[in-house]
Amino acid sequence: MKTHLLVVSAISVALAGGAQAATEITVMSWGGAYAKSQVEAYHKPWMAATGNTVNSVDADNPATPIKAQVEAGNVSIDVADVEYSDAIRLCDEGLLEEIDTSALPAAPDGTPAADDFIEGALTDCAVANIVWSTVYAYDTTKFEGNAPSTIADFFDLEGFPGKRGLRKSAKANLEMALMADGVSPDEVYDMLESDEGVERALAKLDTIKDEVVWWEAGAQPPQLLADGEVAMSTAYNGRIFNAAIGEGQPFEIVWDGQILDFDLFVVPKGAPNVEAAMDFISFATGTEPLAAQASWISYGPARKSSADLVGLFNDGKTEMAPHMPTAPENMQVALVNNFEFWADRDTEISERFNAWLNN
Repeated sequence: MKTHLLVVSAISVALAGGAQAATEITVMSWGGAYAKSQVEAYHKPWMAATGNTVNSVDADNPATPIKAQVEAGNVSIDVADVEYSDAIRLCDEGLLEEIDTSALPAAPDGTPAADDFIEGALTDCAVANIVWSTVYAYDTTKFEGNAPSTIADFFDLEGFPGKRGLRKSAKANLEMALMADGVSPDEVYDMLESDEGVERALAKLDTIKDEVVWWEAGAQPPQLLADGEVAMSTAYNGRIFNAAIGEGQPFEIVWDGQILDFDLFVVPKGAPNVEAAMDFISFATGTEPLAAQASWISYGPARKSSADLVGLFNDGKTEMAPHMPTAPENMQVALVNNFEFWADRDTEISERFNAWLNN
């Protein structure tokens, strides 16, 4: 089946581009273990199938350079991997090319892509590739005998002393703070619609603010834990998985209070190689490439047909399914990121968060 997919992709490029010379596209992602998983599962097979080249570049948040490049009329990025709320916002602002999702490959059993992707994974300007989550993790050597197990424990400096790592962003922090303060996941966004709800979340963050080490790039939390700079930190679940399973670090994920999210591929408006960019996205979000990525990092594929193909980590022994954010036992206290909420309120709430941060 994999060979068949590669041949189909190669034929599609040949039909679209005729005898054109090979194309080089630039794909921007988040770096680290995540970017490596994409290079192995998407970039290398697509290059082998088409003869094209992928230039892989990293950013702390690819949405930022997209906006800057499009507004400056100087676009060098062909494909970028962005968070859902950023995909919606950038599309609404006219900064992304529209994507014809009807051209995406069907599942191996013939199910159309529109029915095979997880609900919400396809938008006018973006195609999801993974389901991931923001979790928190701790160094097991710091809490022998009394380990944290709930989102409330992250905010309990008396019971679980030590520095905390937090992403320097309102997103995820406010939701986690409210859940730690006793708000049920299904009420979090209703509460954040009000100024009082935002203030309640910031008041909870105040209880640990003096002990926080702020991070901005996904590779930082595992490093902060490894260096002993923090006892626990919020993080992207796949980064902690790779540090713990791939590198043998003594880290444990706490799934209670996790926040589920999508990452999606987009094409900036005016990208230099739109046709090749669309072919790359179509190839990368096929059933088998999405499943292949899950052998490199513990992010769930965005297609239903990929789930049964998820097997072992590339160490050849670790079953990946229990490490996925969507594993039933990991979903007991989980919150799905409200993408529309953040697309509408990000600027306003981030201004309030930054003012709090600087006080």
